[in-house]
Amino acid sequence: MTDASDESDAADPDVTAGDPAETGSGPSGEGGRRGTVVVPVERTPTLRATVAHAVESAASGEFSAVHFVEIASWRDGDPESEERTAEAERILERVLAWAEADLADSDADETDVTIAVDLIGSDDYLFGPDDYVSVLVEYAEENDCDAVLLDPEYTPVGNTTLLQPLEFALSNTGLAVETAPVTRPTRRERLRSEATGVRFAAMFGLSLAFYFVLGDPLYWFDWVTGVASAAIVSITLSRISFDADPALPRTPLRLARGAIYVPVLLYEIVMANLVVARVILDPRLPIEPTMNRMRVIVGSGLPLMTLANSITLTPGTLTVRARDSDLYVHSLIPWARDGLFDGSLERWTRFVYYGRSSARLPTPRERDDCAVLQGPDATEDLPIAATDGGEDATAEPTPTDGAAGDAAEVTDG
Repeated sequence: MTDASDESDAADPDVTAGDPAETGSGPSGEGGRRGTVVVPVERTPTLRATVAHAVESAASGEFSAVHFVEIASWRDGDPESEERTAEAERILERVLAWAEADLADSDADETDVTIAVDLIGSDDYLFGPDDYVSVLVEYAEENDCDAVLLDPEYTPVGNTTLLQPLEFALSNTGLAVETAPVTRPTRRERLRSEATGVRFAAMFGLSLAFYFVLGDPLYWFDWVTGVASAAIVSITLSRISFDADPALPRTPLRLARGAIYVPVLLYEIVMANLVVARVILDPRLPIEPTMNRMRVIVGSGLPLMTLANSITLTPGTLTVRARDSDLYVHSLIPWARDGLFDGSLERWTRFVYYGRSSARLPTPRERDDCAVLQGPDATEDLPIAATDGGEDATAEPTPTDGAAGDAAEVTDG
């Protein structure tokens, strides 16, 4: 804890983002205040302005406490999790310093406003907005927060903004939701930043190399069209294709491990082709098409895409849907389903993105993270979208429904 009235404590380097750091001791709700607000933070162009707005609102009497939290987009124990945690803690320390400075510059009594920072959500992989909202609501309940202030440029997963999906998901909770009224970067500024970043350079290089594989790198016209095409692809897709900036030595290591994975995947494809062809040609062998669910531990973004596409490329299995950490996969024969549940491709995907030590994990079958959704061996019901406004269309009519129907008939008569 850090008392804002004690400058030496405020500058204490031992304050970390892992433990809530507070300034002031004013009770929540005093003087007609609305309560406390939680502000998810991430390194964005509007972070500084969002912090200033939150502190200004608290100083004007709207809130008695402001909690700045960073929601982890990684899981503890994964390679590089310590580095990412340290980076998040540095951001939170900077936010705390900004908030304390803004509070000191305001006319409010510093002892009436509480400032806290914390890092949350690193216990498990987070995928969509619902996962982030669940972690945020849990923190809000534990700390008596009744409002959420969102940075308009908030991008916790490092590529596309989650602002609108977060607002929609938060609207189903008891928290009041507000977006900080701060000046956002112009379209020209966005284009300039995206056209000069590391992701742009990486995407430009990959796109140009792929273009030359299809064309002639010794022909000048292919250079002109290749550079133009790579620039367009990089400007439009660099923020979408990469979850984080390519960095040393992480990116070269991933490329090297990916090169090792390619022949392994080709071997799996060839073997699956032979098995499926044998089953098709031999009528005595069983064909049992089923839908299956497998909860994977590879993270979101590129790792999940790699695993889903690897499964689809392997004959006998087809990834139908990826929903958060669940992959819904159609299998043609029992052999393909058993191989899916044995988790070979999942382990190789973790090897590519996280290293050899991360590939040593129990299989989906051993973790009880798999289920058969169809056929005589089904262990779970196949999820089917409900109709008629969300009610089960197959449900038996209730007595109330029958009475209502009789009443309608009498009225019509």
